Parts: sequence; structure tokens; C-alpha cells
Amino acid sequence: MTQVYITIDTEYSAGMVARLGGDCRAENFRRSIACATPEGEVGVRYQLDTFDRFGLKAVFFVDPMPALLWGTGAIGDIVEPILARGHDVQLHLHTEWLDLAGPANPLGRRIGRNIKDFPFDDQCLLIDHARATLVAAGAAPPVAFRAGNYGANDDTLRALAALGLAYDTSHVPAVSGSDCAISLGPDDRQPVSHCGVTEVPVGAIAARGGGLRHAQLTAVTSREMLAAIGHAGSAGIDSFSMVSHSFELLSRDRRRINRILVRRFERLCAGLAAMEGISTATYAQDPPRAAGAHGKQPVLPHSAMRTGLRVMEQAVANLLYGRR
Repeated sequence: MTQVYITIDTEYSAGMVARLGGDCRAENFRRSIACATPEGEVGVRYQLDTFDRFGLKAVFFVDPMPALLWGTGAIGDIVEPILARGHDVQLHLHTEWLDLAGPANPLGRRIGRNIKDFPFDDQCLLIDHARATLVAAGAAPPVAFRAGNYGANDDTLRALAALGLAYDTSHVPAVSGSDCAISLGPDDRQPVSHCGVTEVPVGAIAARGGGLRHAQLTAVTSREMLAAIGHAGSAGIDSFSMVSHSFELLSRDRRRINRILVRRFERLCAGLAAMEGISTATYAQDPPRAAGAHGKQPVLPHSAMRTGLRVMEQAVANLLYGRR
């Protein structure tokens, strides 16, 4: 049985606060979490409805740092419906919020775009603070972490280990220019013990020219994602992790529903529900198992037909929904 981890980075927009000011909590929730439009919602509640309709489980990596501005109630508004539906809440952390927090910044005046920008002791303090906030908002103590912007390093993993968090999923083998500075490379594509935790890489497929493309809803089609998951099952691979965001089914300006991505999401969920030998899993109940050693994990081979269909689909999506 191959376990699929549907992971959703669930976060308010720090950029919106920088543009509109600290009084934008309600608007921020509407456009980043609920993703409400005149045509309906496609955010967390819609995602939960869809997962429940198809009998799937998901992992929501929730960023509690906006509580520095708005209190734990702002995080509880996210956590409560996820837990009420029986899905998983784990820890996400965007350090950009420190620049907006003023005197509430737990590091005083120290700021940075990514958690890797801070020394080990500061990383420990930030993760511990974020964990406590998430628990105060109603979540169970988290066991897994993903850095905002994937911007972790080996000290981040050591800090997680020191604090008792057993899993990290910030390594993206398919994105060579990501903010991730963990000392693993593109060949490290299976869960592996590293710096005291189990590092769970984001999934990938083979791309044209010998590269990789990451398993994100905006980066690959439902056809490619389902083929990759089926390939993992056929290859006897224990787990496959894909990533999305709370706001991912909106247009780039977060004002309209991206119908192409909604269709992609619905087809992915329907396809997963119909696959034999595949189940969706959570970190709380059935976390990924580390492989015995670092090493490559087979990926779905490149297909010119699948790539061509994606390029056409992405071109239409960018034309219709890419404007700001």
C-alpha cells in the first residue's frame, strides 16, 4: 500500500498586511483561507468538503505566526473546521511576520525572510513559540513541520529534533532554485533520517531534458499527478507527498475562481479515491517511514504527450487567471 500525503500550506498573506495594514484580518481570511468570491468559496472549507466527498484525508500545515498581530483566535478560525472534519493539522512557519509584529516579535528586533536566516537558538525559540501558539489555537501538539518558502537548513532540522518534532517536509528535490538549504540534493527523493528527524521530500516527476518537476497542484496536471502516484505504487514505494496551498484554487489576484485548477483538483481527488493499492495518510495517525539510507527514488518517466497537454493547459490558465 502506497500512502499519499496531500499536504496543504494554510496561511494568511503577510504581503497583504504589508500593503493594506494590520486591520485586514477579515479580508485576509476571506482571500487567503476561505477564498470567497462572488461565485463561491474554493478555500479550506471547499477543500474539506471535497476530501470528505471522496473519502480522502489531508494534512494542513497551518502557519500560526499571524497570531503575533491578531491573537490565537485568528488561528483557531483555521484549525477548528479542519479538526472537526477529522483531518490533520501540522506546523508551518513564515518568518516574514516578524517584520510586521512590532513589539510582539519574540526575537525582539531580529527579522528574516526564512527561518534558515536565523541561528540555531533563535530557530528553536521561533519553532517553540509557533508550536505553542498552534496548540493554544486548538491543535494537538504537532509532530511535523514545513518551513515557509521551504526556507529551512540543517539547523532547522536540529532545532526540530531538539524540540521533539520528528518530521520535516521542506526539501523539494525538483526545485533547484528554492530557498531550501537542507544538505540534501535532487537525488534524495525518499524519506530519510537526516539531522535527527525524518526528512520527507516533496514528490517529483521526470521533466523534459532530464530534470524534475515538483508535485504541486499548480505545477503538474491531475493526469500527471495520478500517473506519478500510480507509478510509485507499481514501484513499491511506501509514500508520495504532494503540496498545495489554501489559496491555490484562486486566480493570481485571489479574486476569482481558477476553474482550470478547480477541475484539476476535483479530478485528482476522484482519481485517488478510485485507485487500488493507494491510501491517503496523515502525520498524526500514520507518518511516513524513513528509508534505510539516502538514495534515489524512482520517478514517473517523462512523457512528451503529458507534458504537451500540461503546457497547453497552463497557457490557458495563465491567460485567463494569471493577471493581477
